[in-house]
Amino acid sequence: MSFGLALLVPGGHGQLGRDLVLHAPSDAYVSAPGSADLDVRQAGAVIEAVSELATRARDEGRKPVVINAAAYTAVDMAEKDQDAAFAVNADAPRVLAAVCSSRGVPLVHVSTDYVFPGDASKPYAADDAVGPQSIYGVTKLAGERAVLGSGARAWVVRTAWMYGAHGNNFVKTIARLAAERDELTVVDDQRGSPTWSGDLARGLVALAERIATGHAPTRHILHATGGGETTWFGFARAIFEELDLDPERVKPCGTKDFPRLAPRPAYSVLSDAEWRSAGLPPLAPWREALTKADVPSWAR
Repeated sequence: MSFGLALLVPGGHGQLGRDLVLHAPSDAYVSAPGSADLDVRQAGAVIEAVSELATRARDEGRKPVVINAAAYTAVDMAEKDQDAAFAVNADAPRVLAAVCSSRGVPLVHVSTDYVFPGDASKPYAADDAVGPQSIYGVTKLAGERAVLGSGARAWVVRTAWMYGAHGNNFVKTIARLAAERDELTVVDDQRGSPTWSGDLARGLVALAERIATGHAPTRHILHATGGGETTWFGFARAIFEELDLDPERVKPCGTKDFPRLAPRPAYSVLSDAEWRSAGLPPLAPWREALTKADVPSWAR
């Protein structure tokens, strides 16, 4: 049931944005512009987009919600191009939240595990201490704080290790390398929860519906990821299995064997306790979701 939703999805052409369109209620109004149609760095364009949503919702008797899926996600590039990362991940959400506040439109802002230091030994709760170790994480945390401090009715949803049928991601990289190499070496000392973008999209739509009907969570920071945990090595082997390839072709290594410009969290598992306590549907266990994602149909 859509409850007469009117959704604006900045970043609507990305892997999450496309799935939000796919999983929105059939009778909802959805505007999901890509960056060419809505450059979130342009304040005037953001003001216009949110105002149009609010006006349409008022005229059609709908409940407006913005789900912000726009992000600068090039983790290594962010170390060198900090201004661009801050513009999209921090400044743009600040403007978006301010406009949502002025127009009375609720906002759901998608964030990341990278806001944490990655040194935990149990899943991070939503209110655990943050401490990003990369510029990407710093910019995403700045965006969170801007949104939550804006005065808007706003919720931050952190996720991790997301992959989907659209755009570039780990699953597509592994599928490509599997066709090019006899053997792959993948990091086995970073732990997280692979998250199918379709499952996350369904969860975000459910959150939007609860907000629209007056049953919004009292907690304003929530975590939503695939259930369980694994390493990149374990994830890669599972991808091989889904492609009917021999997982023994994937060999483990350490982070030190693959130095990157931006540090990666060693531990990125997020607790969804607050998500569940809000009555929102938990995302499927990561291994089950990977099978459901039908990798062979899109990853090669």
